[in-house]
Formats: sequence, structure tokens, C-alpha cells
Amino acid sequence: MPPVEEDENTGIHCRLDELLAERGLTLTRLSELVGMSVVNLSVLKNDRARAIRYSTLAAICAALDCEVGDLLVRSA
Repeated sequence: MPPVEEDENTGIHCRLDELLAERGLTLTRLSELVGMSVVNLSVLKNDRARAIRYSTLAAICAALDCEVGDLLVRSA
């Protein structure tokens, strides 16, 4: 399988916006909770991330009280 180009759609969508809204949290507050920069969270939120560490996924899911499948979904 060829590598994914930077502007290519990976078929994965990050639902961070929706989960933050449901919980009444801001990106800034999530940044404080997980120890990750707002810029990096924004990259993830806008489906521009090329990779994510399991430890980062675990921290975000713990802060949002969700499962990985709630955060990352396949897009059409």
C-alpha cells in the first residue's frame, strides 16, 4: 500500500469538536488536562494529524470519558 500523502484523505475523522461540545469543554481546557499543546490538538481536531501516540489517545479518552471509537471514526 502506498504511503498517504499529506493532502490525501485517510478515511479517518476525529470527532473532537463534537465530544468537546457535548462535555462543555474548550480545546484550551483539554490541552491543560492532557498536557498537549492547543496547536497539536487543533491539528488532530481538524483531521490533519498524520499520526497519534497511544498514550495521547489514552489521555484524551480519559479526559473526555470516552472510548477511542467515540473519538476516531471512519469517514465516507
